Amino acid sequence: MSDVHPLPEGYEISADTARIDVDRVHRWLSADAYWALGRPREKQDRAIAGSLNFGGYEEASGEQVAYARVVTDEATFAWLCDVYVAPSARGRGLGTALVAAVRDHLGPLGLRRVLLATHDAHGVYEKLGFTPLDRPDQWMALMLR
Repeated sequence: MSDVHPLPEGYEISADTARIDVDRVHRWLSADAYWALGRPREKQDRAIAGSLNFGGYEEASGEQVAYARVVTDEATFAWLCDVYVAPSARGRGLGTALVAAVRDHLGPLGLRRVLLATHDAHGVYEKLGFTPLDRPDQWMALMLR
């Protein structure tokens, strides 16, 4: 797609859901991610099962150090969510490389749009082509909780 964002040396990214360390992902999100604090494990497991999942891993140990999830119909729309990089792996460009890998994975599907919501990482996503909605007044949300 657009700009290439190299993967930092010593890391790899995989879209193989079987590699996801579900215990670790649940711990990260439910205890440290402002958007998912307190998320029950059963709900996280259902979210993983119904999504495309991407993991960032240390090559030497195989330990998972990053995660991203995409909810999509794989034809017209996708929502990027639950992007998380472990504190020990931050500051190396892994998060940017992870989102670039997600973007590049979704590109060939011919989706019309990929949405996300962020409170504090606009700069990361802007580097990868995300922009604010042109017409946010056309969007609505149904808040069930």
